[in-house]
Amino acid sequence: MAGRELMELYLRENSLVRQHFDSYNKFIDFGLQEAIDRVGLIKPPVEGFELKLDRVRLDKPTIIEADGSRRYLKPSECRLRNLTYAAPLFLELIPIFNGVEKRMHAEVYIGEMPIMVKSKNCHLHGMTDDELIEAGEDPSDPGGNFIINGSERVLISIEDLAPNKIITTREKDDVIAKVFSTRHGFRARCVVSRDKAGVLHLTFPASTRDLPLIPILKILGIETDRQIIDMFAGASETVRNDILLNLEVDETTSRDEALDFIGRRVAPGQPIEFRIKRVEHILDNYLLPHISLVPDKRLEKSVYLCTMAERAILVASGELNNDDKDHYGNKRIRLAGDLMDELFRYALQFLVKDISYQASRADARGRKLVVQTLVRPDALTDRIRYAMATGNWIAGQTGVSQLLDRTSYLSTLSHLRRVISPLNRRHPHFEARDLHGTHWGKICPAETPEGPSCSLVKNMALLSAISIGCDENEMSEVVKCMGVSLAKNPSKIKIEK
Repeated sequence: MAGRELMELYLRENSLVRQHFDSYNKFIDFGLQEAIDRVGLIKPPVEGFELKLDRVRLDKPTIIEADGSRRYLKPSECRLRNLTYAAPLFLELIPIFNGVEKRMHAEVYIGEMPIMVKSKNCHLHGMTDDELIEAGEDPSDPGGNFIINGSERVLISIEDLAPNKIITTREKDDVIAKVFSTRHGFRARCVVSRDKAGVLHLTFPASTRDLPLIPILKILGIETDRQIIDMFAGASETVRNDILLNLEVDETTSRDEALDFIGRRVAPGQPIEFRIKRVEHILDNYLLPHISLVPDKRLEKSVYLCTMAERAILVASGELNNDDKDHYGNKRIRLAGDLMDELFRYALQFLVKDISYQASRADARGRKLVVQTLVRPDALTDRIRYAMATGNWIAGQTGVSQLLDRTSYLSTLSHLRRVISPLNRRHPHFEARDLHGTHWGKICPAETPEGPSCSLVKNMALLSAISIGCDENEMSEVVKCMGVSLAKNPSKIKIEK
């Protein structure tokens, strides 16, 4: 009886879809403004004219009727009239003429954002049972879904490997240390691999496959063989032997030679000045972007690559065990707020391009550049609504947005707590489908469909909850205040120029 009372108390205090509310509310509170700040400034091809993106504001769901009147809109009306439950999005666009800002009624309507039912921007948020009944809602309905063109849809949580974490595994004859380096929605897969001969290679976006690691380290700031050896001074003998082998195989003796060597691989047939700029550009922007995108942080990237190389060598020699990709500590769940953040950043790119195009078009026709006339809200709204209505997300993902299962109350709760894997259903993936010990208390061991989706579509355990995470920079400062430091700290590395 005590267990039943405990469960009733838990469910009274915690919603079964709380993870969706927390994630979506975080996106509304911080994600929208972060995406806007990331763009910062629009520079159309118009001389002396720029647009500064300032504060963004999301209203509550409204509708404009045929007579032009605007009023608040509730979910029950959207279901009956086949409408989208969305709220207007306003952005302060400040025109800058020849370096002078013109601040005057700059808030502009840029589109609509679908609102999660019972989230903080929903009209049903905080209502009592009697008020919900009066609004045409079922008090026991948990919410957590969206209403698109009258249809109730839910964003399915997606499990994926943890970003910005080194995971070392064996693949055929090679051992790879990979990290999904993620920064502001951009995700770069960076891999340091060790082949059977002990040679280290590096692969990352915008580069050719299997670039030798040693020349990259020289370009990033560890310019001599002696300095590279010193980087592994505290490592095991196996690691140092592998590094000496790679130094012997390496054909370059200085940073300039390394730049020329890598430049011939990434930009063959181009002038040497272009090759050098190209190499530095891809190393700054596509190699480990979560560390930094500025040239001043190249040394920190080289330290990180050395750590990845050491992990790969230790696993290859058997001194370190493989990382388990199926361990739930190596995974993260992307909730509704994360998915909406990803979609909004994608749609915002098209809005920025369209504003730039409209400004150049108006200037070519000799019209006055008025902010309100440069923004076409459909550029943002249509892309968000299309993805929500079809489930076709960015990067080729499908089935992210699904029709909410209303067969029964339990099927609705099950659908809202579903977690899917991005792996292909056609492949066996035996290890990914196995029940793992770390699923205990997090994933239900019994509830999964039969057939090709078996164990790739899972459900959260009844009393499990998902945290929404916190800012990495804040955590980094806390760790530093506690006196914790990395084994290889770039601030302690003395490199003589």
